[in-house]
Amino acid sequence: MIGTRGVPARYGGFETAVEEIGRRLADAGHEVTVYCRGERHPDRMYLGMRLVHLPAVKKKVAETLSHTALSVTHSAARRITRRGPDAALVFNAANAPLLPVLRAMRIPVATHVDGLEWKRTKWSGSGRRYYLAVERLAVRWSDALIADAVGIRDYYQEKFGAESVFIPYGAPILEGADAGKLAEAGYAPGGFHLVVARFEPENHVHLAVEGYRRSAARKPLVVVGSAPYADEYTTRVRELAGDDPRITFLGGVWDQDLLDSLYAGALTYVHGHSVGGTNPSLLRAMGAGASVLAYDVNFNREVLGEDAGRFFGDPAALAQELEAAEADPGHAADRGEEARKRAAERYVWDDIARDYERLCEDLAERRLTRRTVRPKR
Repeated sequence: MIGTRGVPARYGGFETAVEEIGRRLADAGHEVTVYCRGERHPDRMYLGMRLVHLPAVKKKVAETLSHTALSVTHSAARRITRRGPDAALVFNAANAPLLPVLRAMRIPVATHVDGLEWKRTKWSGSGRRYYLAVERLAVRWSDALIADAVGIRDYYQEKFGAESVFIPYGAPILEGADAGKLAEAGYAPGGFHLVVARFEPENHVHLAVEGYRRSAARKPLVVVGSAPYADEYTTRVRELAGDDPRITFLGGVWDQDLLDSLYAGALTYVHGHSVGGTNPSLLRAMGAGASVLAYDVNFNREVLGEDAGRFFGDPAALAQELEAAEADPGHAADRGEEARKRAAERYVWDDIARDYERLCEDLAERRLTRRTVRPKR
C-alpha cells in the first residue's frame, strides 16, 4: 500500500482506509506492506501489517511524490530479489507518473484516484494542470482504477471512457458520546454544533462560520481542524469568526476518543466538503448518529440519500438549518439515527476489505489489466 502517510492512521481518509483494510487483509492471512512517512511507529509491525518508513521532501508540491518515488523504488527492488509484492495499491492519482516503475517490474497495480483534486483552490496554474494530466496517466498505466464514489466512477467513465472498481470507505458505528470526555472539554451532549475539516476553501469552513454567525443559534459552534500550507485561508476563517464568543477553534484533535465523542455529542455536524468522493469525516459523523447539514453537491447526496441529512448551498440556508435544529432537537436526533442506520447498512469495513481482497486477487492473477480499465473501442 503506497502513497499515503501510512499507519497508525492519524491524518486523513486514505490513512484510515489503509489501516482498516490492511489489518483485515493481514487477519485473513495476506502479507501486507504499508509505506509510511512522518511520525515513526516504534515497531516494524502494526496490526499485522509490515511498515516501511521512508523520508519525504517537506514541501507542498513535492511531499507526496518524493515519498512515493522512494516507495515504488523500494518495492521494485524487493521484486528483483523475488520478495516483492503480488500486487500494489497506489493511493492518489498524483502518484501516477511513478506507475511505470512498478509496471517495469511486472507488479500489477490499482490506483485509488481519490476526488477531483484539480478543483481544489490550493492548486492553481501549473498545479491544476498537473492534476488534470495525472488523471490521464492513471488511466493509461493502471491495471485497475478504484473509485470511492459513484460520482467519481462516472467522471472517469465520461471523461476517459475508463472503467473503475467502485469501493467506498467504511464508517465506524458509535452508540453514543462519552459524556465524561465531553465534560473534560467543556461540552455537553446535544449542546453544540460541530465542524471537522482541513482548512481549505473547497471544504467551506468559511461558509460554515459565516452561516453560523448569521444565525440566531444559541449553542456554540466548535470548529476542529487546521491545514499545513494554508495560513492565508486560516486567517480568512478566523476573521469571519471575529470576536463572536459562540465560536471556538480547537485546532487539530488527535485524541480519537474525544473526536468521536464530539461527533456523537453534537446537535448538528456541518459538512462543507465539495470535491472529494465518499468523505471519511462524513461517514464518521453518520456512524456516530450526528444530524448532518451537508454542502449540496452530488457526492454528499450520494452518501446521505434523501432522508439522512439536510443540505445547504449558502450561508443563509445554513443559518436556517442551524436555527431549525435548535428549535426541534428531537427531529434533528431522529435524522441522526437515520444516518447511523444508513452507515451501518452501506459502509461496512469488513465488506470493503473483502472487496479489496478480491481486487488484489484479480490483479495477482492478471484478470485485471490496462485493457479492462480502458477497453478498445
